[in-house]
Amino acid sequence: MTGRRARVLAAVTLALALPLVAWVVFAANDDSGPATRPAAAPTGSTPGSPAPTDATVIMPGRPGEPAVTRAPGEVRGVGSTPHNEMDVWFVRMMIPHHAQALEMARLAPDRAADPGVRAIADRIQASQDPEIGLMRAWLQNRGLSADVAGHDHGTMRGMQTPEAMRQLTDARGADFDQLFVKMMTEHHEGAIEMATNLLTVGADQQLNEFANSVATEQTVEIGRMREILAG
Repeated sequence: MTGRRARVLAAVTLALALPLVAWVVFAANDDSGPATRPAAAPTGSTPGSPAPTDATVIMPGRPGEPAVTRAPGEVRGVGSTPHNEMDVWFVRMMIPHHAQALEMARLAPDRAADPGVRAIADRIQASQDPEIGLMRAWLQNRGLSADVAGHDHGTMRGMQTPEAMRQLTDARGADFDQLFVKMMTEHHEGAIEMATNLLTVGADQQLNEFANSVATEQTVEIGRMREILAG
């Protein structure tokens, strides 16, 4: 468990325990009748209680910068967790990265000779298509666009050139299998690098868990593809 997760868990546990302790102490001292009963402290659920005005939200800074505090009204996205610039960049880059992997995987059913290649392609479609939906929702919940003006997604590690994609489209049988494994392995290695980088500098807990899942699952798939070539 990371230090940040430990601190969050401790805070939640304390928040749940304090009301119970207060109730036990109150009940133990409540033996002198209503006249001496202490007045109950107002809570957030008491009708007519004023909303707190001094609450702040701690927002992690960009890499190398300190955290800052924000008023609740300045934090966009209901229920969204704090995130930083690298979280946003990761999501915006991983969406087109996943999209090309899906493009490659959809070629396999009609072209692959090895059932293992077709199985890997099916697995990629089953996992990465929903993951694109998750990432788009993450951006939408924070009022962010998926577009990055002026960025050439083809420069990302693992992204295949248009010429390589044409070669894969034209290949059939064993030739397709070998080319698919080579290209998808390179593609997965790029995604693993992106995910590993995010785990170093990202702030959003949901994205950290997602990045860890991407790195783990795609490492396993690389091993399976190499077994296919070796066999």
